[in-house]
Amino acid sequence: MALTDDSISLDELTRRLDNESDEHDHIDKLALVFGTEGDGLSHRTIANTDLTVKIPMSNGVDSLNVAASSAVAFYATRVKQN
Repeated sequence: MALTDDSISLDELTRRLDNESDEHDHIDKLALVFGTEGDGLSHRTIANTDLTVKIPMSNGVDSLNVAASSAVAFYATRVKQN
């Protein structure tokens, strides 16, 4: 979870998790990495990830604390029961 120029939205991440396994952008396994509010993740950590994901927010808010962002991300990426 990071704000970078090429970050995808949380909605896009969940779409890739939920699409068919034969789709080119399907995500099979997921590890979420969170940084601290303010400093965020190091450039080295971000460089070693496959994707960066952002939580869309409004009114000029650019970050959430780690407890809030992880709660949102864990809920959005949970395994959905049919």
